[in-house]
Amino acid sequence: MSAAAAPQAQPVLVVEGIAKSFGGVKAVDGVSFAVQAGTMLALIGPNGAGKTTCFNMLNGQLRPDKGEVRLAGEPITGLRPRHVWRKGVGRTFQITATFTSMTVRENVQMALISHAGVSFSPFGRARDRHREEADRLLARVGMAEQADRACGVLAYGDLKRVELAIALANRPKLLLMDEPTAGMAPRERIALMALTAEIAAATGIAVLFTEHDMDVVFTHSDSVIVLDRGRLIAHGTAEEVRRDPNVRAVYLGSGATSGGH
Repeated sequence: MSAAAAPQAQPVLVVEGIAKSFGGVKAVDGVSFAVQAGTMLALIGPNGAGKTTCFNMLNGQLRPDKGEVRLAGEPITGLRPRHVWRKGVGRTFQITATFTSMTVRENVQMALISHAGVSFSPFGRARDRHREEADRLLARVGMAEQADRACGVLAYGDLKRVELAIALANRPKLLLMDEPTAGMAPRERIALMALTAEIAAATGIAVLFTEHDMDVVFTHSDSVIVLDRGRLIAHGTAEEVRRDPNVRAVYLGSGATSGGH
C-alpha cells in the first residue's frame, strides 16, 4: 500500500471541547482539534484570543473546566506539568530559560538527568552522565561545535536552538512551542522553524506552536487553527486560513499576509 493510500494513524494529541473561564469570562470556550505525528500545527489569533490559556491547559499548568486532552490515546487532562512532561510532552517558551553559567552541553545533560529520574546529584559527579546523548541532541539542532561554551555568552538565536535540544531531552511525542521565534531576526526565525519541521518529520514528533509572525506560520505549518475570544473560528491549511473571510476580518486584516498582534 502506498503512503498516500495508507490509513491515517491515531493523532498524537486530541483535544475535545476544552474550556476555561476566569471570573465569568470565557478564556477558552469549547475548543477541539488534533495534531498528527510528524506535523506542525500553528495556533494563531489576536491578543486575548485564548492561545496561552489553551497551551497552559495542554501543559498541565491549568486544569480545564470541562473537556478532555489525550496524548497518544491516553487521557492527560488535569495532570501536573511534571507528569505531563513525563508522559511525553516537551515545551519551549517565549523567553528562553537556561542555566547561564553552565555550558551548552551541561544544560542538555541536566534535562536528560531529570528525565532519567536522577535528582540532587552534585553536577561534578553528574558531568559525564548522558554526555553522548547530549552531544547527539546538540548535533541535531546544529549546536555541537558550541557544546563547551557557557549559555550566558550565546547569541539569542543559538539559545533558542539549545532550548529546542532541552525540549527534546524527554523524547517527546508532542512538542509545544510558545512564540518560538519571538525576539529573533527574520533569517533566524526561518532557520529555527525549518529545523523544527525537519526534526518533526524525521522523528514523528507532533508540534503545536503559537506565533505572531504570519510568514513563519504560512511557511512552516502543515495546518492552522485560529482562535478569537476563546472560540475556534477556523481550521485548515495555511492557504485556506489565509483566505478565510472571518480570519481576515478578526486577525489578518484585508490585505495582510504577515504581521504581529
